Amino acid sequence: MIDLAAQVLDLTHQGFMIAFAVFLRVGAMVSVMPGFGESYLTTRVKLAMALAFTAVVAPAVSPDLMGLPHENGLDVILPETAIGLLIGVIMRMFMYALQTAGMIIAQATSLAQMFGMGGESQPAVGFMLSMAGVALAFAMGLHVQAAELMIGSYQAFPFAQFPAPDLVRDWGVAGVAKAFRLAFSIAMPFVVLGLVYNAALGVINRAMPQLMVAMVGAPAITLGGILLMAVALPTGLVVWREAFGDFLFNPLSVMR
Repeated sequence: MIDLAAQVLDLTHQGFMIAFAVFLRVGAMVSVMPGFGESYLTTRVKLAMALAFTAVVAPAVSPDLMGLPHENGLDVILPETAIGLLIGVIMRMFMYALQTAGMIIAQATSLAQMFGMGGESQPAVGFMLSMAGVALAFAMGLHVQAAELMIGSYQAFPFAQFPAPDLVRDWGVAGVAKAFRLAFSIAMPFVVLGLVYNAALGVINRAMPQLMVAMVGAPAITLGGILLMAVALPTGLVVWREAFGDFLFNPLSVMR
């Protein structure tokens, strides 16, 4: 009985160590990833979601980690946390793409001042796009795809090993570039509208200097921007959703 109890205690101890090691990577990802790592969520909610993901991921990866040493010192805590933060930050870039697109749209259509969000650090268009992006992400099964990504990350990034610096550099630069490409793709119709509006305003001002074109043109650009949002933003969100889905299926797709 004593030998059996010792074996059970050893397996229990090893299971807890594996769960803790998985929590390091999963918790770091959850703290910054879209949907689950939003600033308006409390720390308790994020901790609960990290524990829930750990309960899903740990049984799937425990056979691969069972034979590995689990000292849980800095040699495990630092690389596992760094890997989780790296993956989560690259995922967060897709939300930054929507926020950047919202800032461009607001400036191009003079909506930044008219529909400010008070204490928010971004215009209302960016806030609206961010909320729409979170809703789309959950509609496309973000919780399931995130769990699959966490499980698959142990094949791409071995346990307790820092990622290769070249991979981190290339992946990070590609993620930032992808975010800016998405932002400009979503905001491009509004940039064109702003360019045409300003060019037309200049021509009218030259033709009729006595007319206060700014007073006449300001309502026009605002109305045009609102109407264009109703037409162009759904298509832009579809483009964003496809890009985000490709990333969740293959995180290295941003490097293409």
